[in-house]
Amino acid sequence: MVIGMFKFLKFIIVSVLLMLSMQVHAVRVDSLRYWTAPDHTRMVFDVTTPVAHQVFLLEKPARLVIDFKGAKLLKALAQPPKKHALFSRVRSGVRNNKDLRVVVDLKAAVTPKSFSLQPSKRYGHRLVVDLYNKSKAGAKANIKTVKTVKRVTKTVRNKARDIIIAIDAGHGGEDPGAHGPKGTQEKKVVFEIAKKLAVLINKKPGMKAVMVRKGDYYIKLRKRMEIARAAKADLFVSIHADAFKNSKVKGASVFTLSNRGASSEAARWLAKHENAADLVGGVSLTDKDDMLATVLMDLSQTATKEASRNVAGNILKNFKTIGHLHKGSVQKAGFMVLKSPDIPSILVETAFISNPGEERKLKSGKHQAKMANAIFKGVVGYFNQYAPMDTYFALKASKRHTISRGDTLSGIAQRYGVSMRAIKSANKLASSQVRIGQVLEIPRG
Repeated sequence: MVIGMFKFLKFIIVSVLLMLSMQVHAVRVDSLRYWTAPDHTRMVFDVTTPVAHQVFLLEKPARLVIDFKGAKLLKALAQPPKKHALFSRVRSGVRNNKDLRVVVDLKAAVTPKSFSLQPSKRYGHRLVVDLYNKSKAGAKANIKTVKTVKRVTKTVRNKARDIIIAIDAGHGGEDPGAHGPKGTQEKKVVFEIAKKLAVLINKKPGMKAVMVRKGDYYIKLRKRMEIARAAKADLFVSIHADAFKNSKVKGASVFTLSNRGASSEAARWLAKHENAADLVGGVSLTDKDDMLATVLMDLSQTATKEASRNVAGNILKNFKTIGHLHKGSVQKAGFMVLKSPDIPSILVETAFISNPGEERKLKSGKHQAKMANAIFKGVVGYFNQYAPMDTYFALKASKRHTISRGDTLSGIAQRYGVSMRAIKSANKLASSQVRIGQVLEIPRG
């Protein structure tokens, strides 16, 4: 009898411990965040561990349902903003006494996609649900890669095109980047610098800025390259704010692609050129044999890397006038966003946000403007020397004229649309007399 009672008590204790263990290890859903990008809306659920889930849609009215298996809600989920374009409200409830159901009332039809994310820096496990506009998603699936993309340009005289600068503010949305001692987020300060840089570029005749991300949302790294290529960018500038465990480390740096990173990207492009309309320097690799494709890739990368180094060097010189440099020369690294073989690309680390002093500066609108201006002056300085031939910059660039029989200074001035005084000043001429064979610098009009 005693033995039987002991076994019964042991069974009860084990059962209770098992139930407690199941409760302790139940998945908890802690919070919900919303992000809006141009092509989709993102919901991010913070969870304690990876969770089995099911996502489906209901109609009349339109609803999104997310079932979390064996999960409990830690606290009420955040509601979407009242004027949100897609969401009306979010509800939750217990299902089958053990599962969590979340229902989202929708304002439009969507196509959902869900996936899990592993812990990263400040975030733990997450379940991500991306919602794409149903009509756009269907159209996107039926569009094949095209070989040419219309260039984004402004109208300028003589139909010469603008120089296109793709400005990439690092991180965004769910990815805040580095944090300063006071909690300043990298994604926010670099976006402000990027906007200020875009304003400067758009004010410059013959230049046009394309913002890679236009708000607080995340874009995959290869997608950033694709956006620049779609705009037919002449230069890609990625802006960041570095961080390090030693808070005393400070200063700006400018990076270009390392040789190893370039080689790996070349291999990737060449491996897929038979099945894709990839472009290198405006030339498709699709119909080229392996040898010719390799030569075109090598030529393109050589020119691109040289241009990247020149731009980076110009920007670094300008940074010297406004603050400390972390590295006095252009650095090389295998950053993904620098890997376009056909677009000169640089990555600017504006400062170390982990340094208290530099964090304060990065938050200052005045200092942000200085950083943007330093980048701008470096970019303009480069294109003043190396403007593509079909651009307004090239049209207005200084030219050389060799004096031939019958030339007069007044006639040359009229031909190039500049004043005689400007030509005399540019060439330090004491009079209006010229001689055959003399080479004159023709300044911009």
